[in-house]
Amino acid sequence: MPMRWQDRITITPGVRSGKPRIKGTRMTVYDILEYLAGGMTEAQILADFPDLTAEDLRACLAFAAARERRLASSSAA
Repeated sequence: MPMRWQDRITITPGVRSGKPRIKGTRMTVYDILEYLAGGMTEAQILADFPDLTAEDLRACLAFAAARERRLASSSAA
C-alpha cells in the first residue's frame, strides 16, 4: 500500500505557529524543503535528525506536491 502523507504530516494550532509538520516532531515541512533546496541529501538530513525517517522526508515532498496541485487547480478555475 502506498504511503499517504496524511499519515505522517499534521497541523496543530499553537505548535510551530500551526505550520504543517512531521507528526511527533517539531520539524516542519518547510524545514525539510529548505534543507533539500539548500543541497542537503536525504542521508545528511537523516544523520542530522535521527528521529526522522526516509518516509517522513517523502511525506514532506508528497505534501508539497499535493499543495501545488491544489493551488494549480484553484488558479485554473
